[in-house]
Amino acid sequence: MSKVLVVEDEQHLADGLRFNLEAEGYQVQVTDTGEAALEVLKADPAAFDVVVLDVMLPGKDGFSVMSEMRGAGQFVPTLMLTARGHPNDVLKGFAAGADDYLTKPFDLAILIARIRGLLRRREWLTRSMNTPATSPPAPDVFKFGDKSVDFDRLELRVRDQTFPLTLMEANVLRYLIQHDGKPVSRKKMLEEVWNLHEDTDTRAIDNFIVRLRRYIEDDPVKPRHVLTVRGVGYRFMSEPDKEE
Repeated sequence: MSKVLVVEDEQHLADGLRFNLEAEGYQVQVTDTGEAALEVLKADPAAFDVVVLDVMLPGKDGFSVMSEMRGAGQFVPTLMLTARGHPNDVLKGFAAGADDYLTKPFDLAILIARIRGLLRRREWLTRSMNTPATSPPAPDVFKFGDKSVDFDRLELRVRDQTFPLTLMEANVLRYLIQHDGKPVSRKKMLEEVWNLHEDTDTRAIDNFIVRLRRYIEDDPVKPRHVLTVRGVGYRFMSEPDKEE
C-alpha cells in the first residue's frame, strides 16, 4: 500500500484529502507546517511514496520545503498545490524540485490521477534500479564524452560520480540534447518543456541551466556543453571539440 504525506495547513482541505486518499487505498499522514514535514521526512526518508505539498504554509513555505528536501537528497515524488496559478510560480516550484503541480481549486479526480502518475513513475524507476547488471543497457541513455544521462533512472553520471535529477531537470536536459548543436530559445523551451504559453519571465529557466552546468561542466563558469547564445537562449554541444 502506497503511503502519501500531505502537507496542508487548511484543516478542512487536509481532512478532505486524507478521507479521499484513504478511500482510494492509500495510507495518509498529514502535517500542517513545512517544518513538521521536514522533520517527518528526515526521520525516515524512505517512509513515503508521494508528497502532496501546499505552497502557502505558515513558517517555511512550500518552495523552501521543496528546496530543502532536494538539497538533503530526498527525491520522493512531490506534487505541489498552489493557489497562485501564475506561470512564474509554477516555474518556481519546478525550479525548487517539484515533479508536478496543481492549482487550487482542483478537481479531486485530477489530483488522484496525478498521484497515480507519480507512483507509476516511481515504480518504473525502482524497477530499472533493480535490473540485473547482466541485462541489456537501458534504451534511454545518452552518452557524451565521459558523461552519460540515464533518463529511465533520472541519473546523470560524470566519471565516478552520479547525480540524481528531478524529472524537470531531466526533461530540460533531454530537450537540449534533442537539439544538439542548435540554438534553442528560452521561450520555446518554456512552451515545449513546461507547456507554458502565457507571458512568462523566461529568466526563470536560467536556474535549471545553472544546476545542469554544475553537474556537467568541469568549469561551470566556462561551460563547454551547455552554452549561452546571447539574446536567444542556449545550445547543447555533445562534442564541443568539433566547434573549436
